[in-house]
Amino acid sequence: MNEDRWIDIESKIAFQEDLLQELNATVYRQQKKIDHLEAVCNSLIEHVRALTEAVDSKPGGGALNERPPHY
Repeated sequence: MNEDRWIDIESKIAFQEDLLQELNATVYRQQKKIDHLEAVCNSLIEHVRALTEAVDSKPGGGALNERPPHY
């Protein structure tokens, strides 16, 4: 009986070690994806800022204050 308990405990420990490695790999992949998405968001923010500054620097306020062509 004692030998069966040791085998059961060793099996559970091996399963938990495997699960822990799988979870670590999942967390690592998710962090890489988060880092990439943050970089994309920052790039988009800078792009929108640059476009806003370009529009604001136009005489007359840019395209936001232009009359539509049908007027």
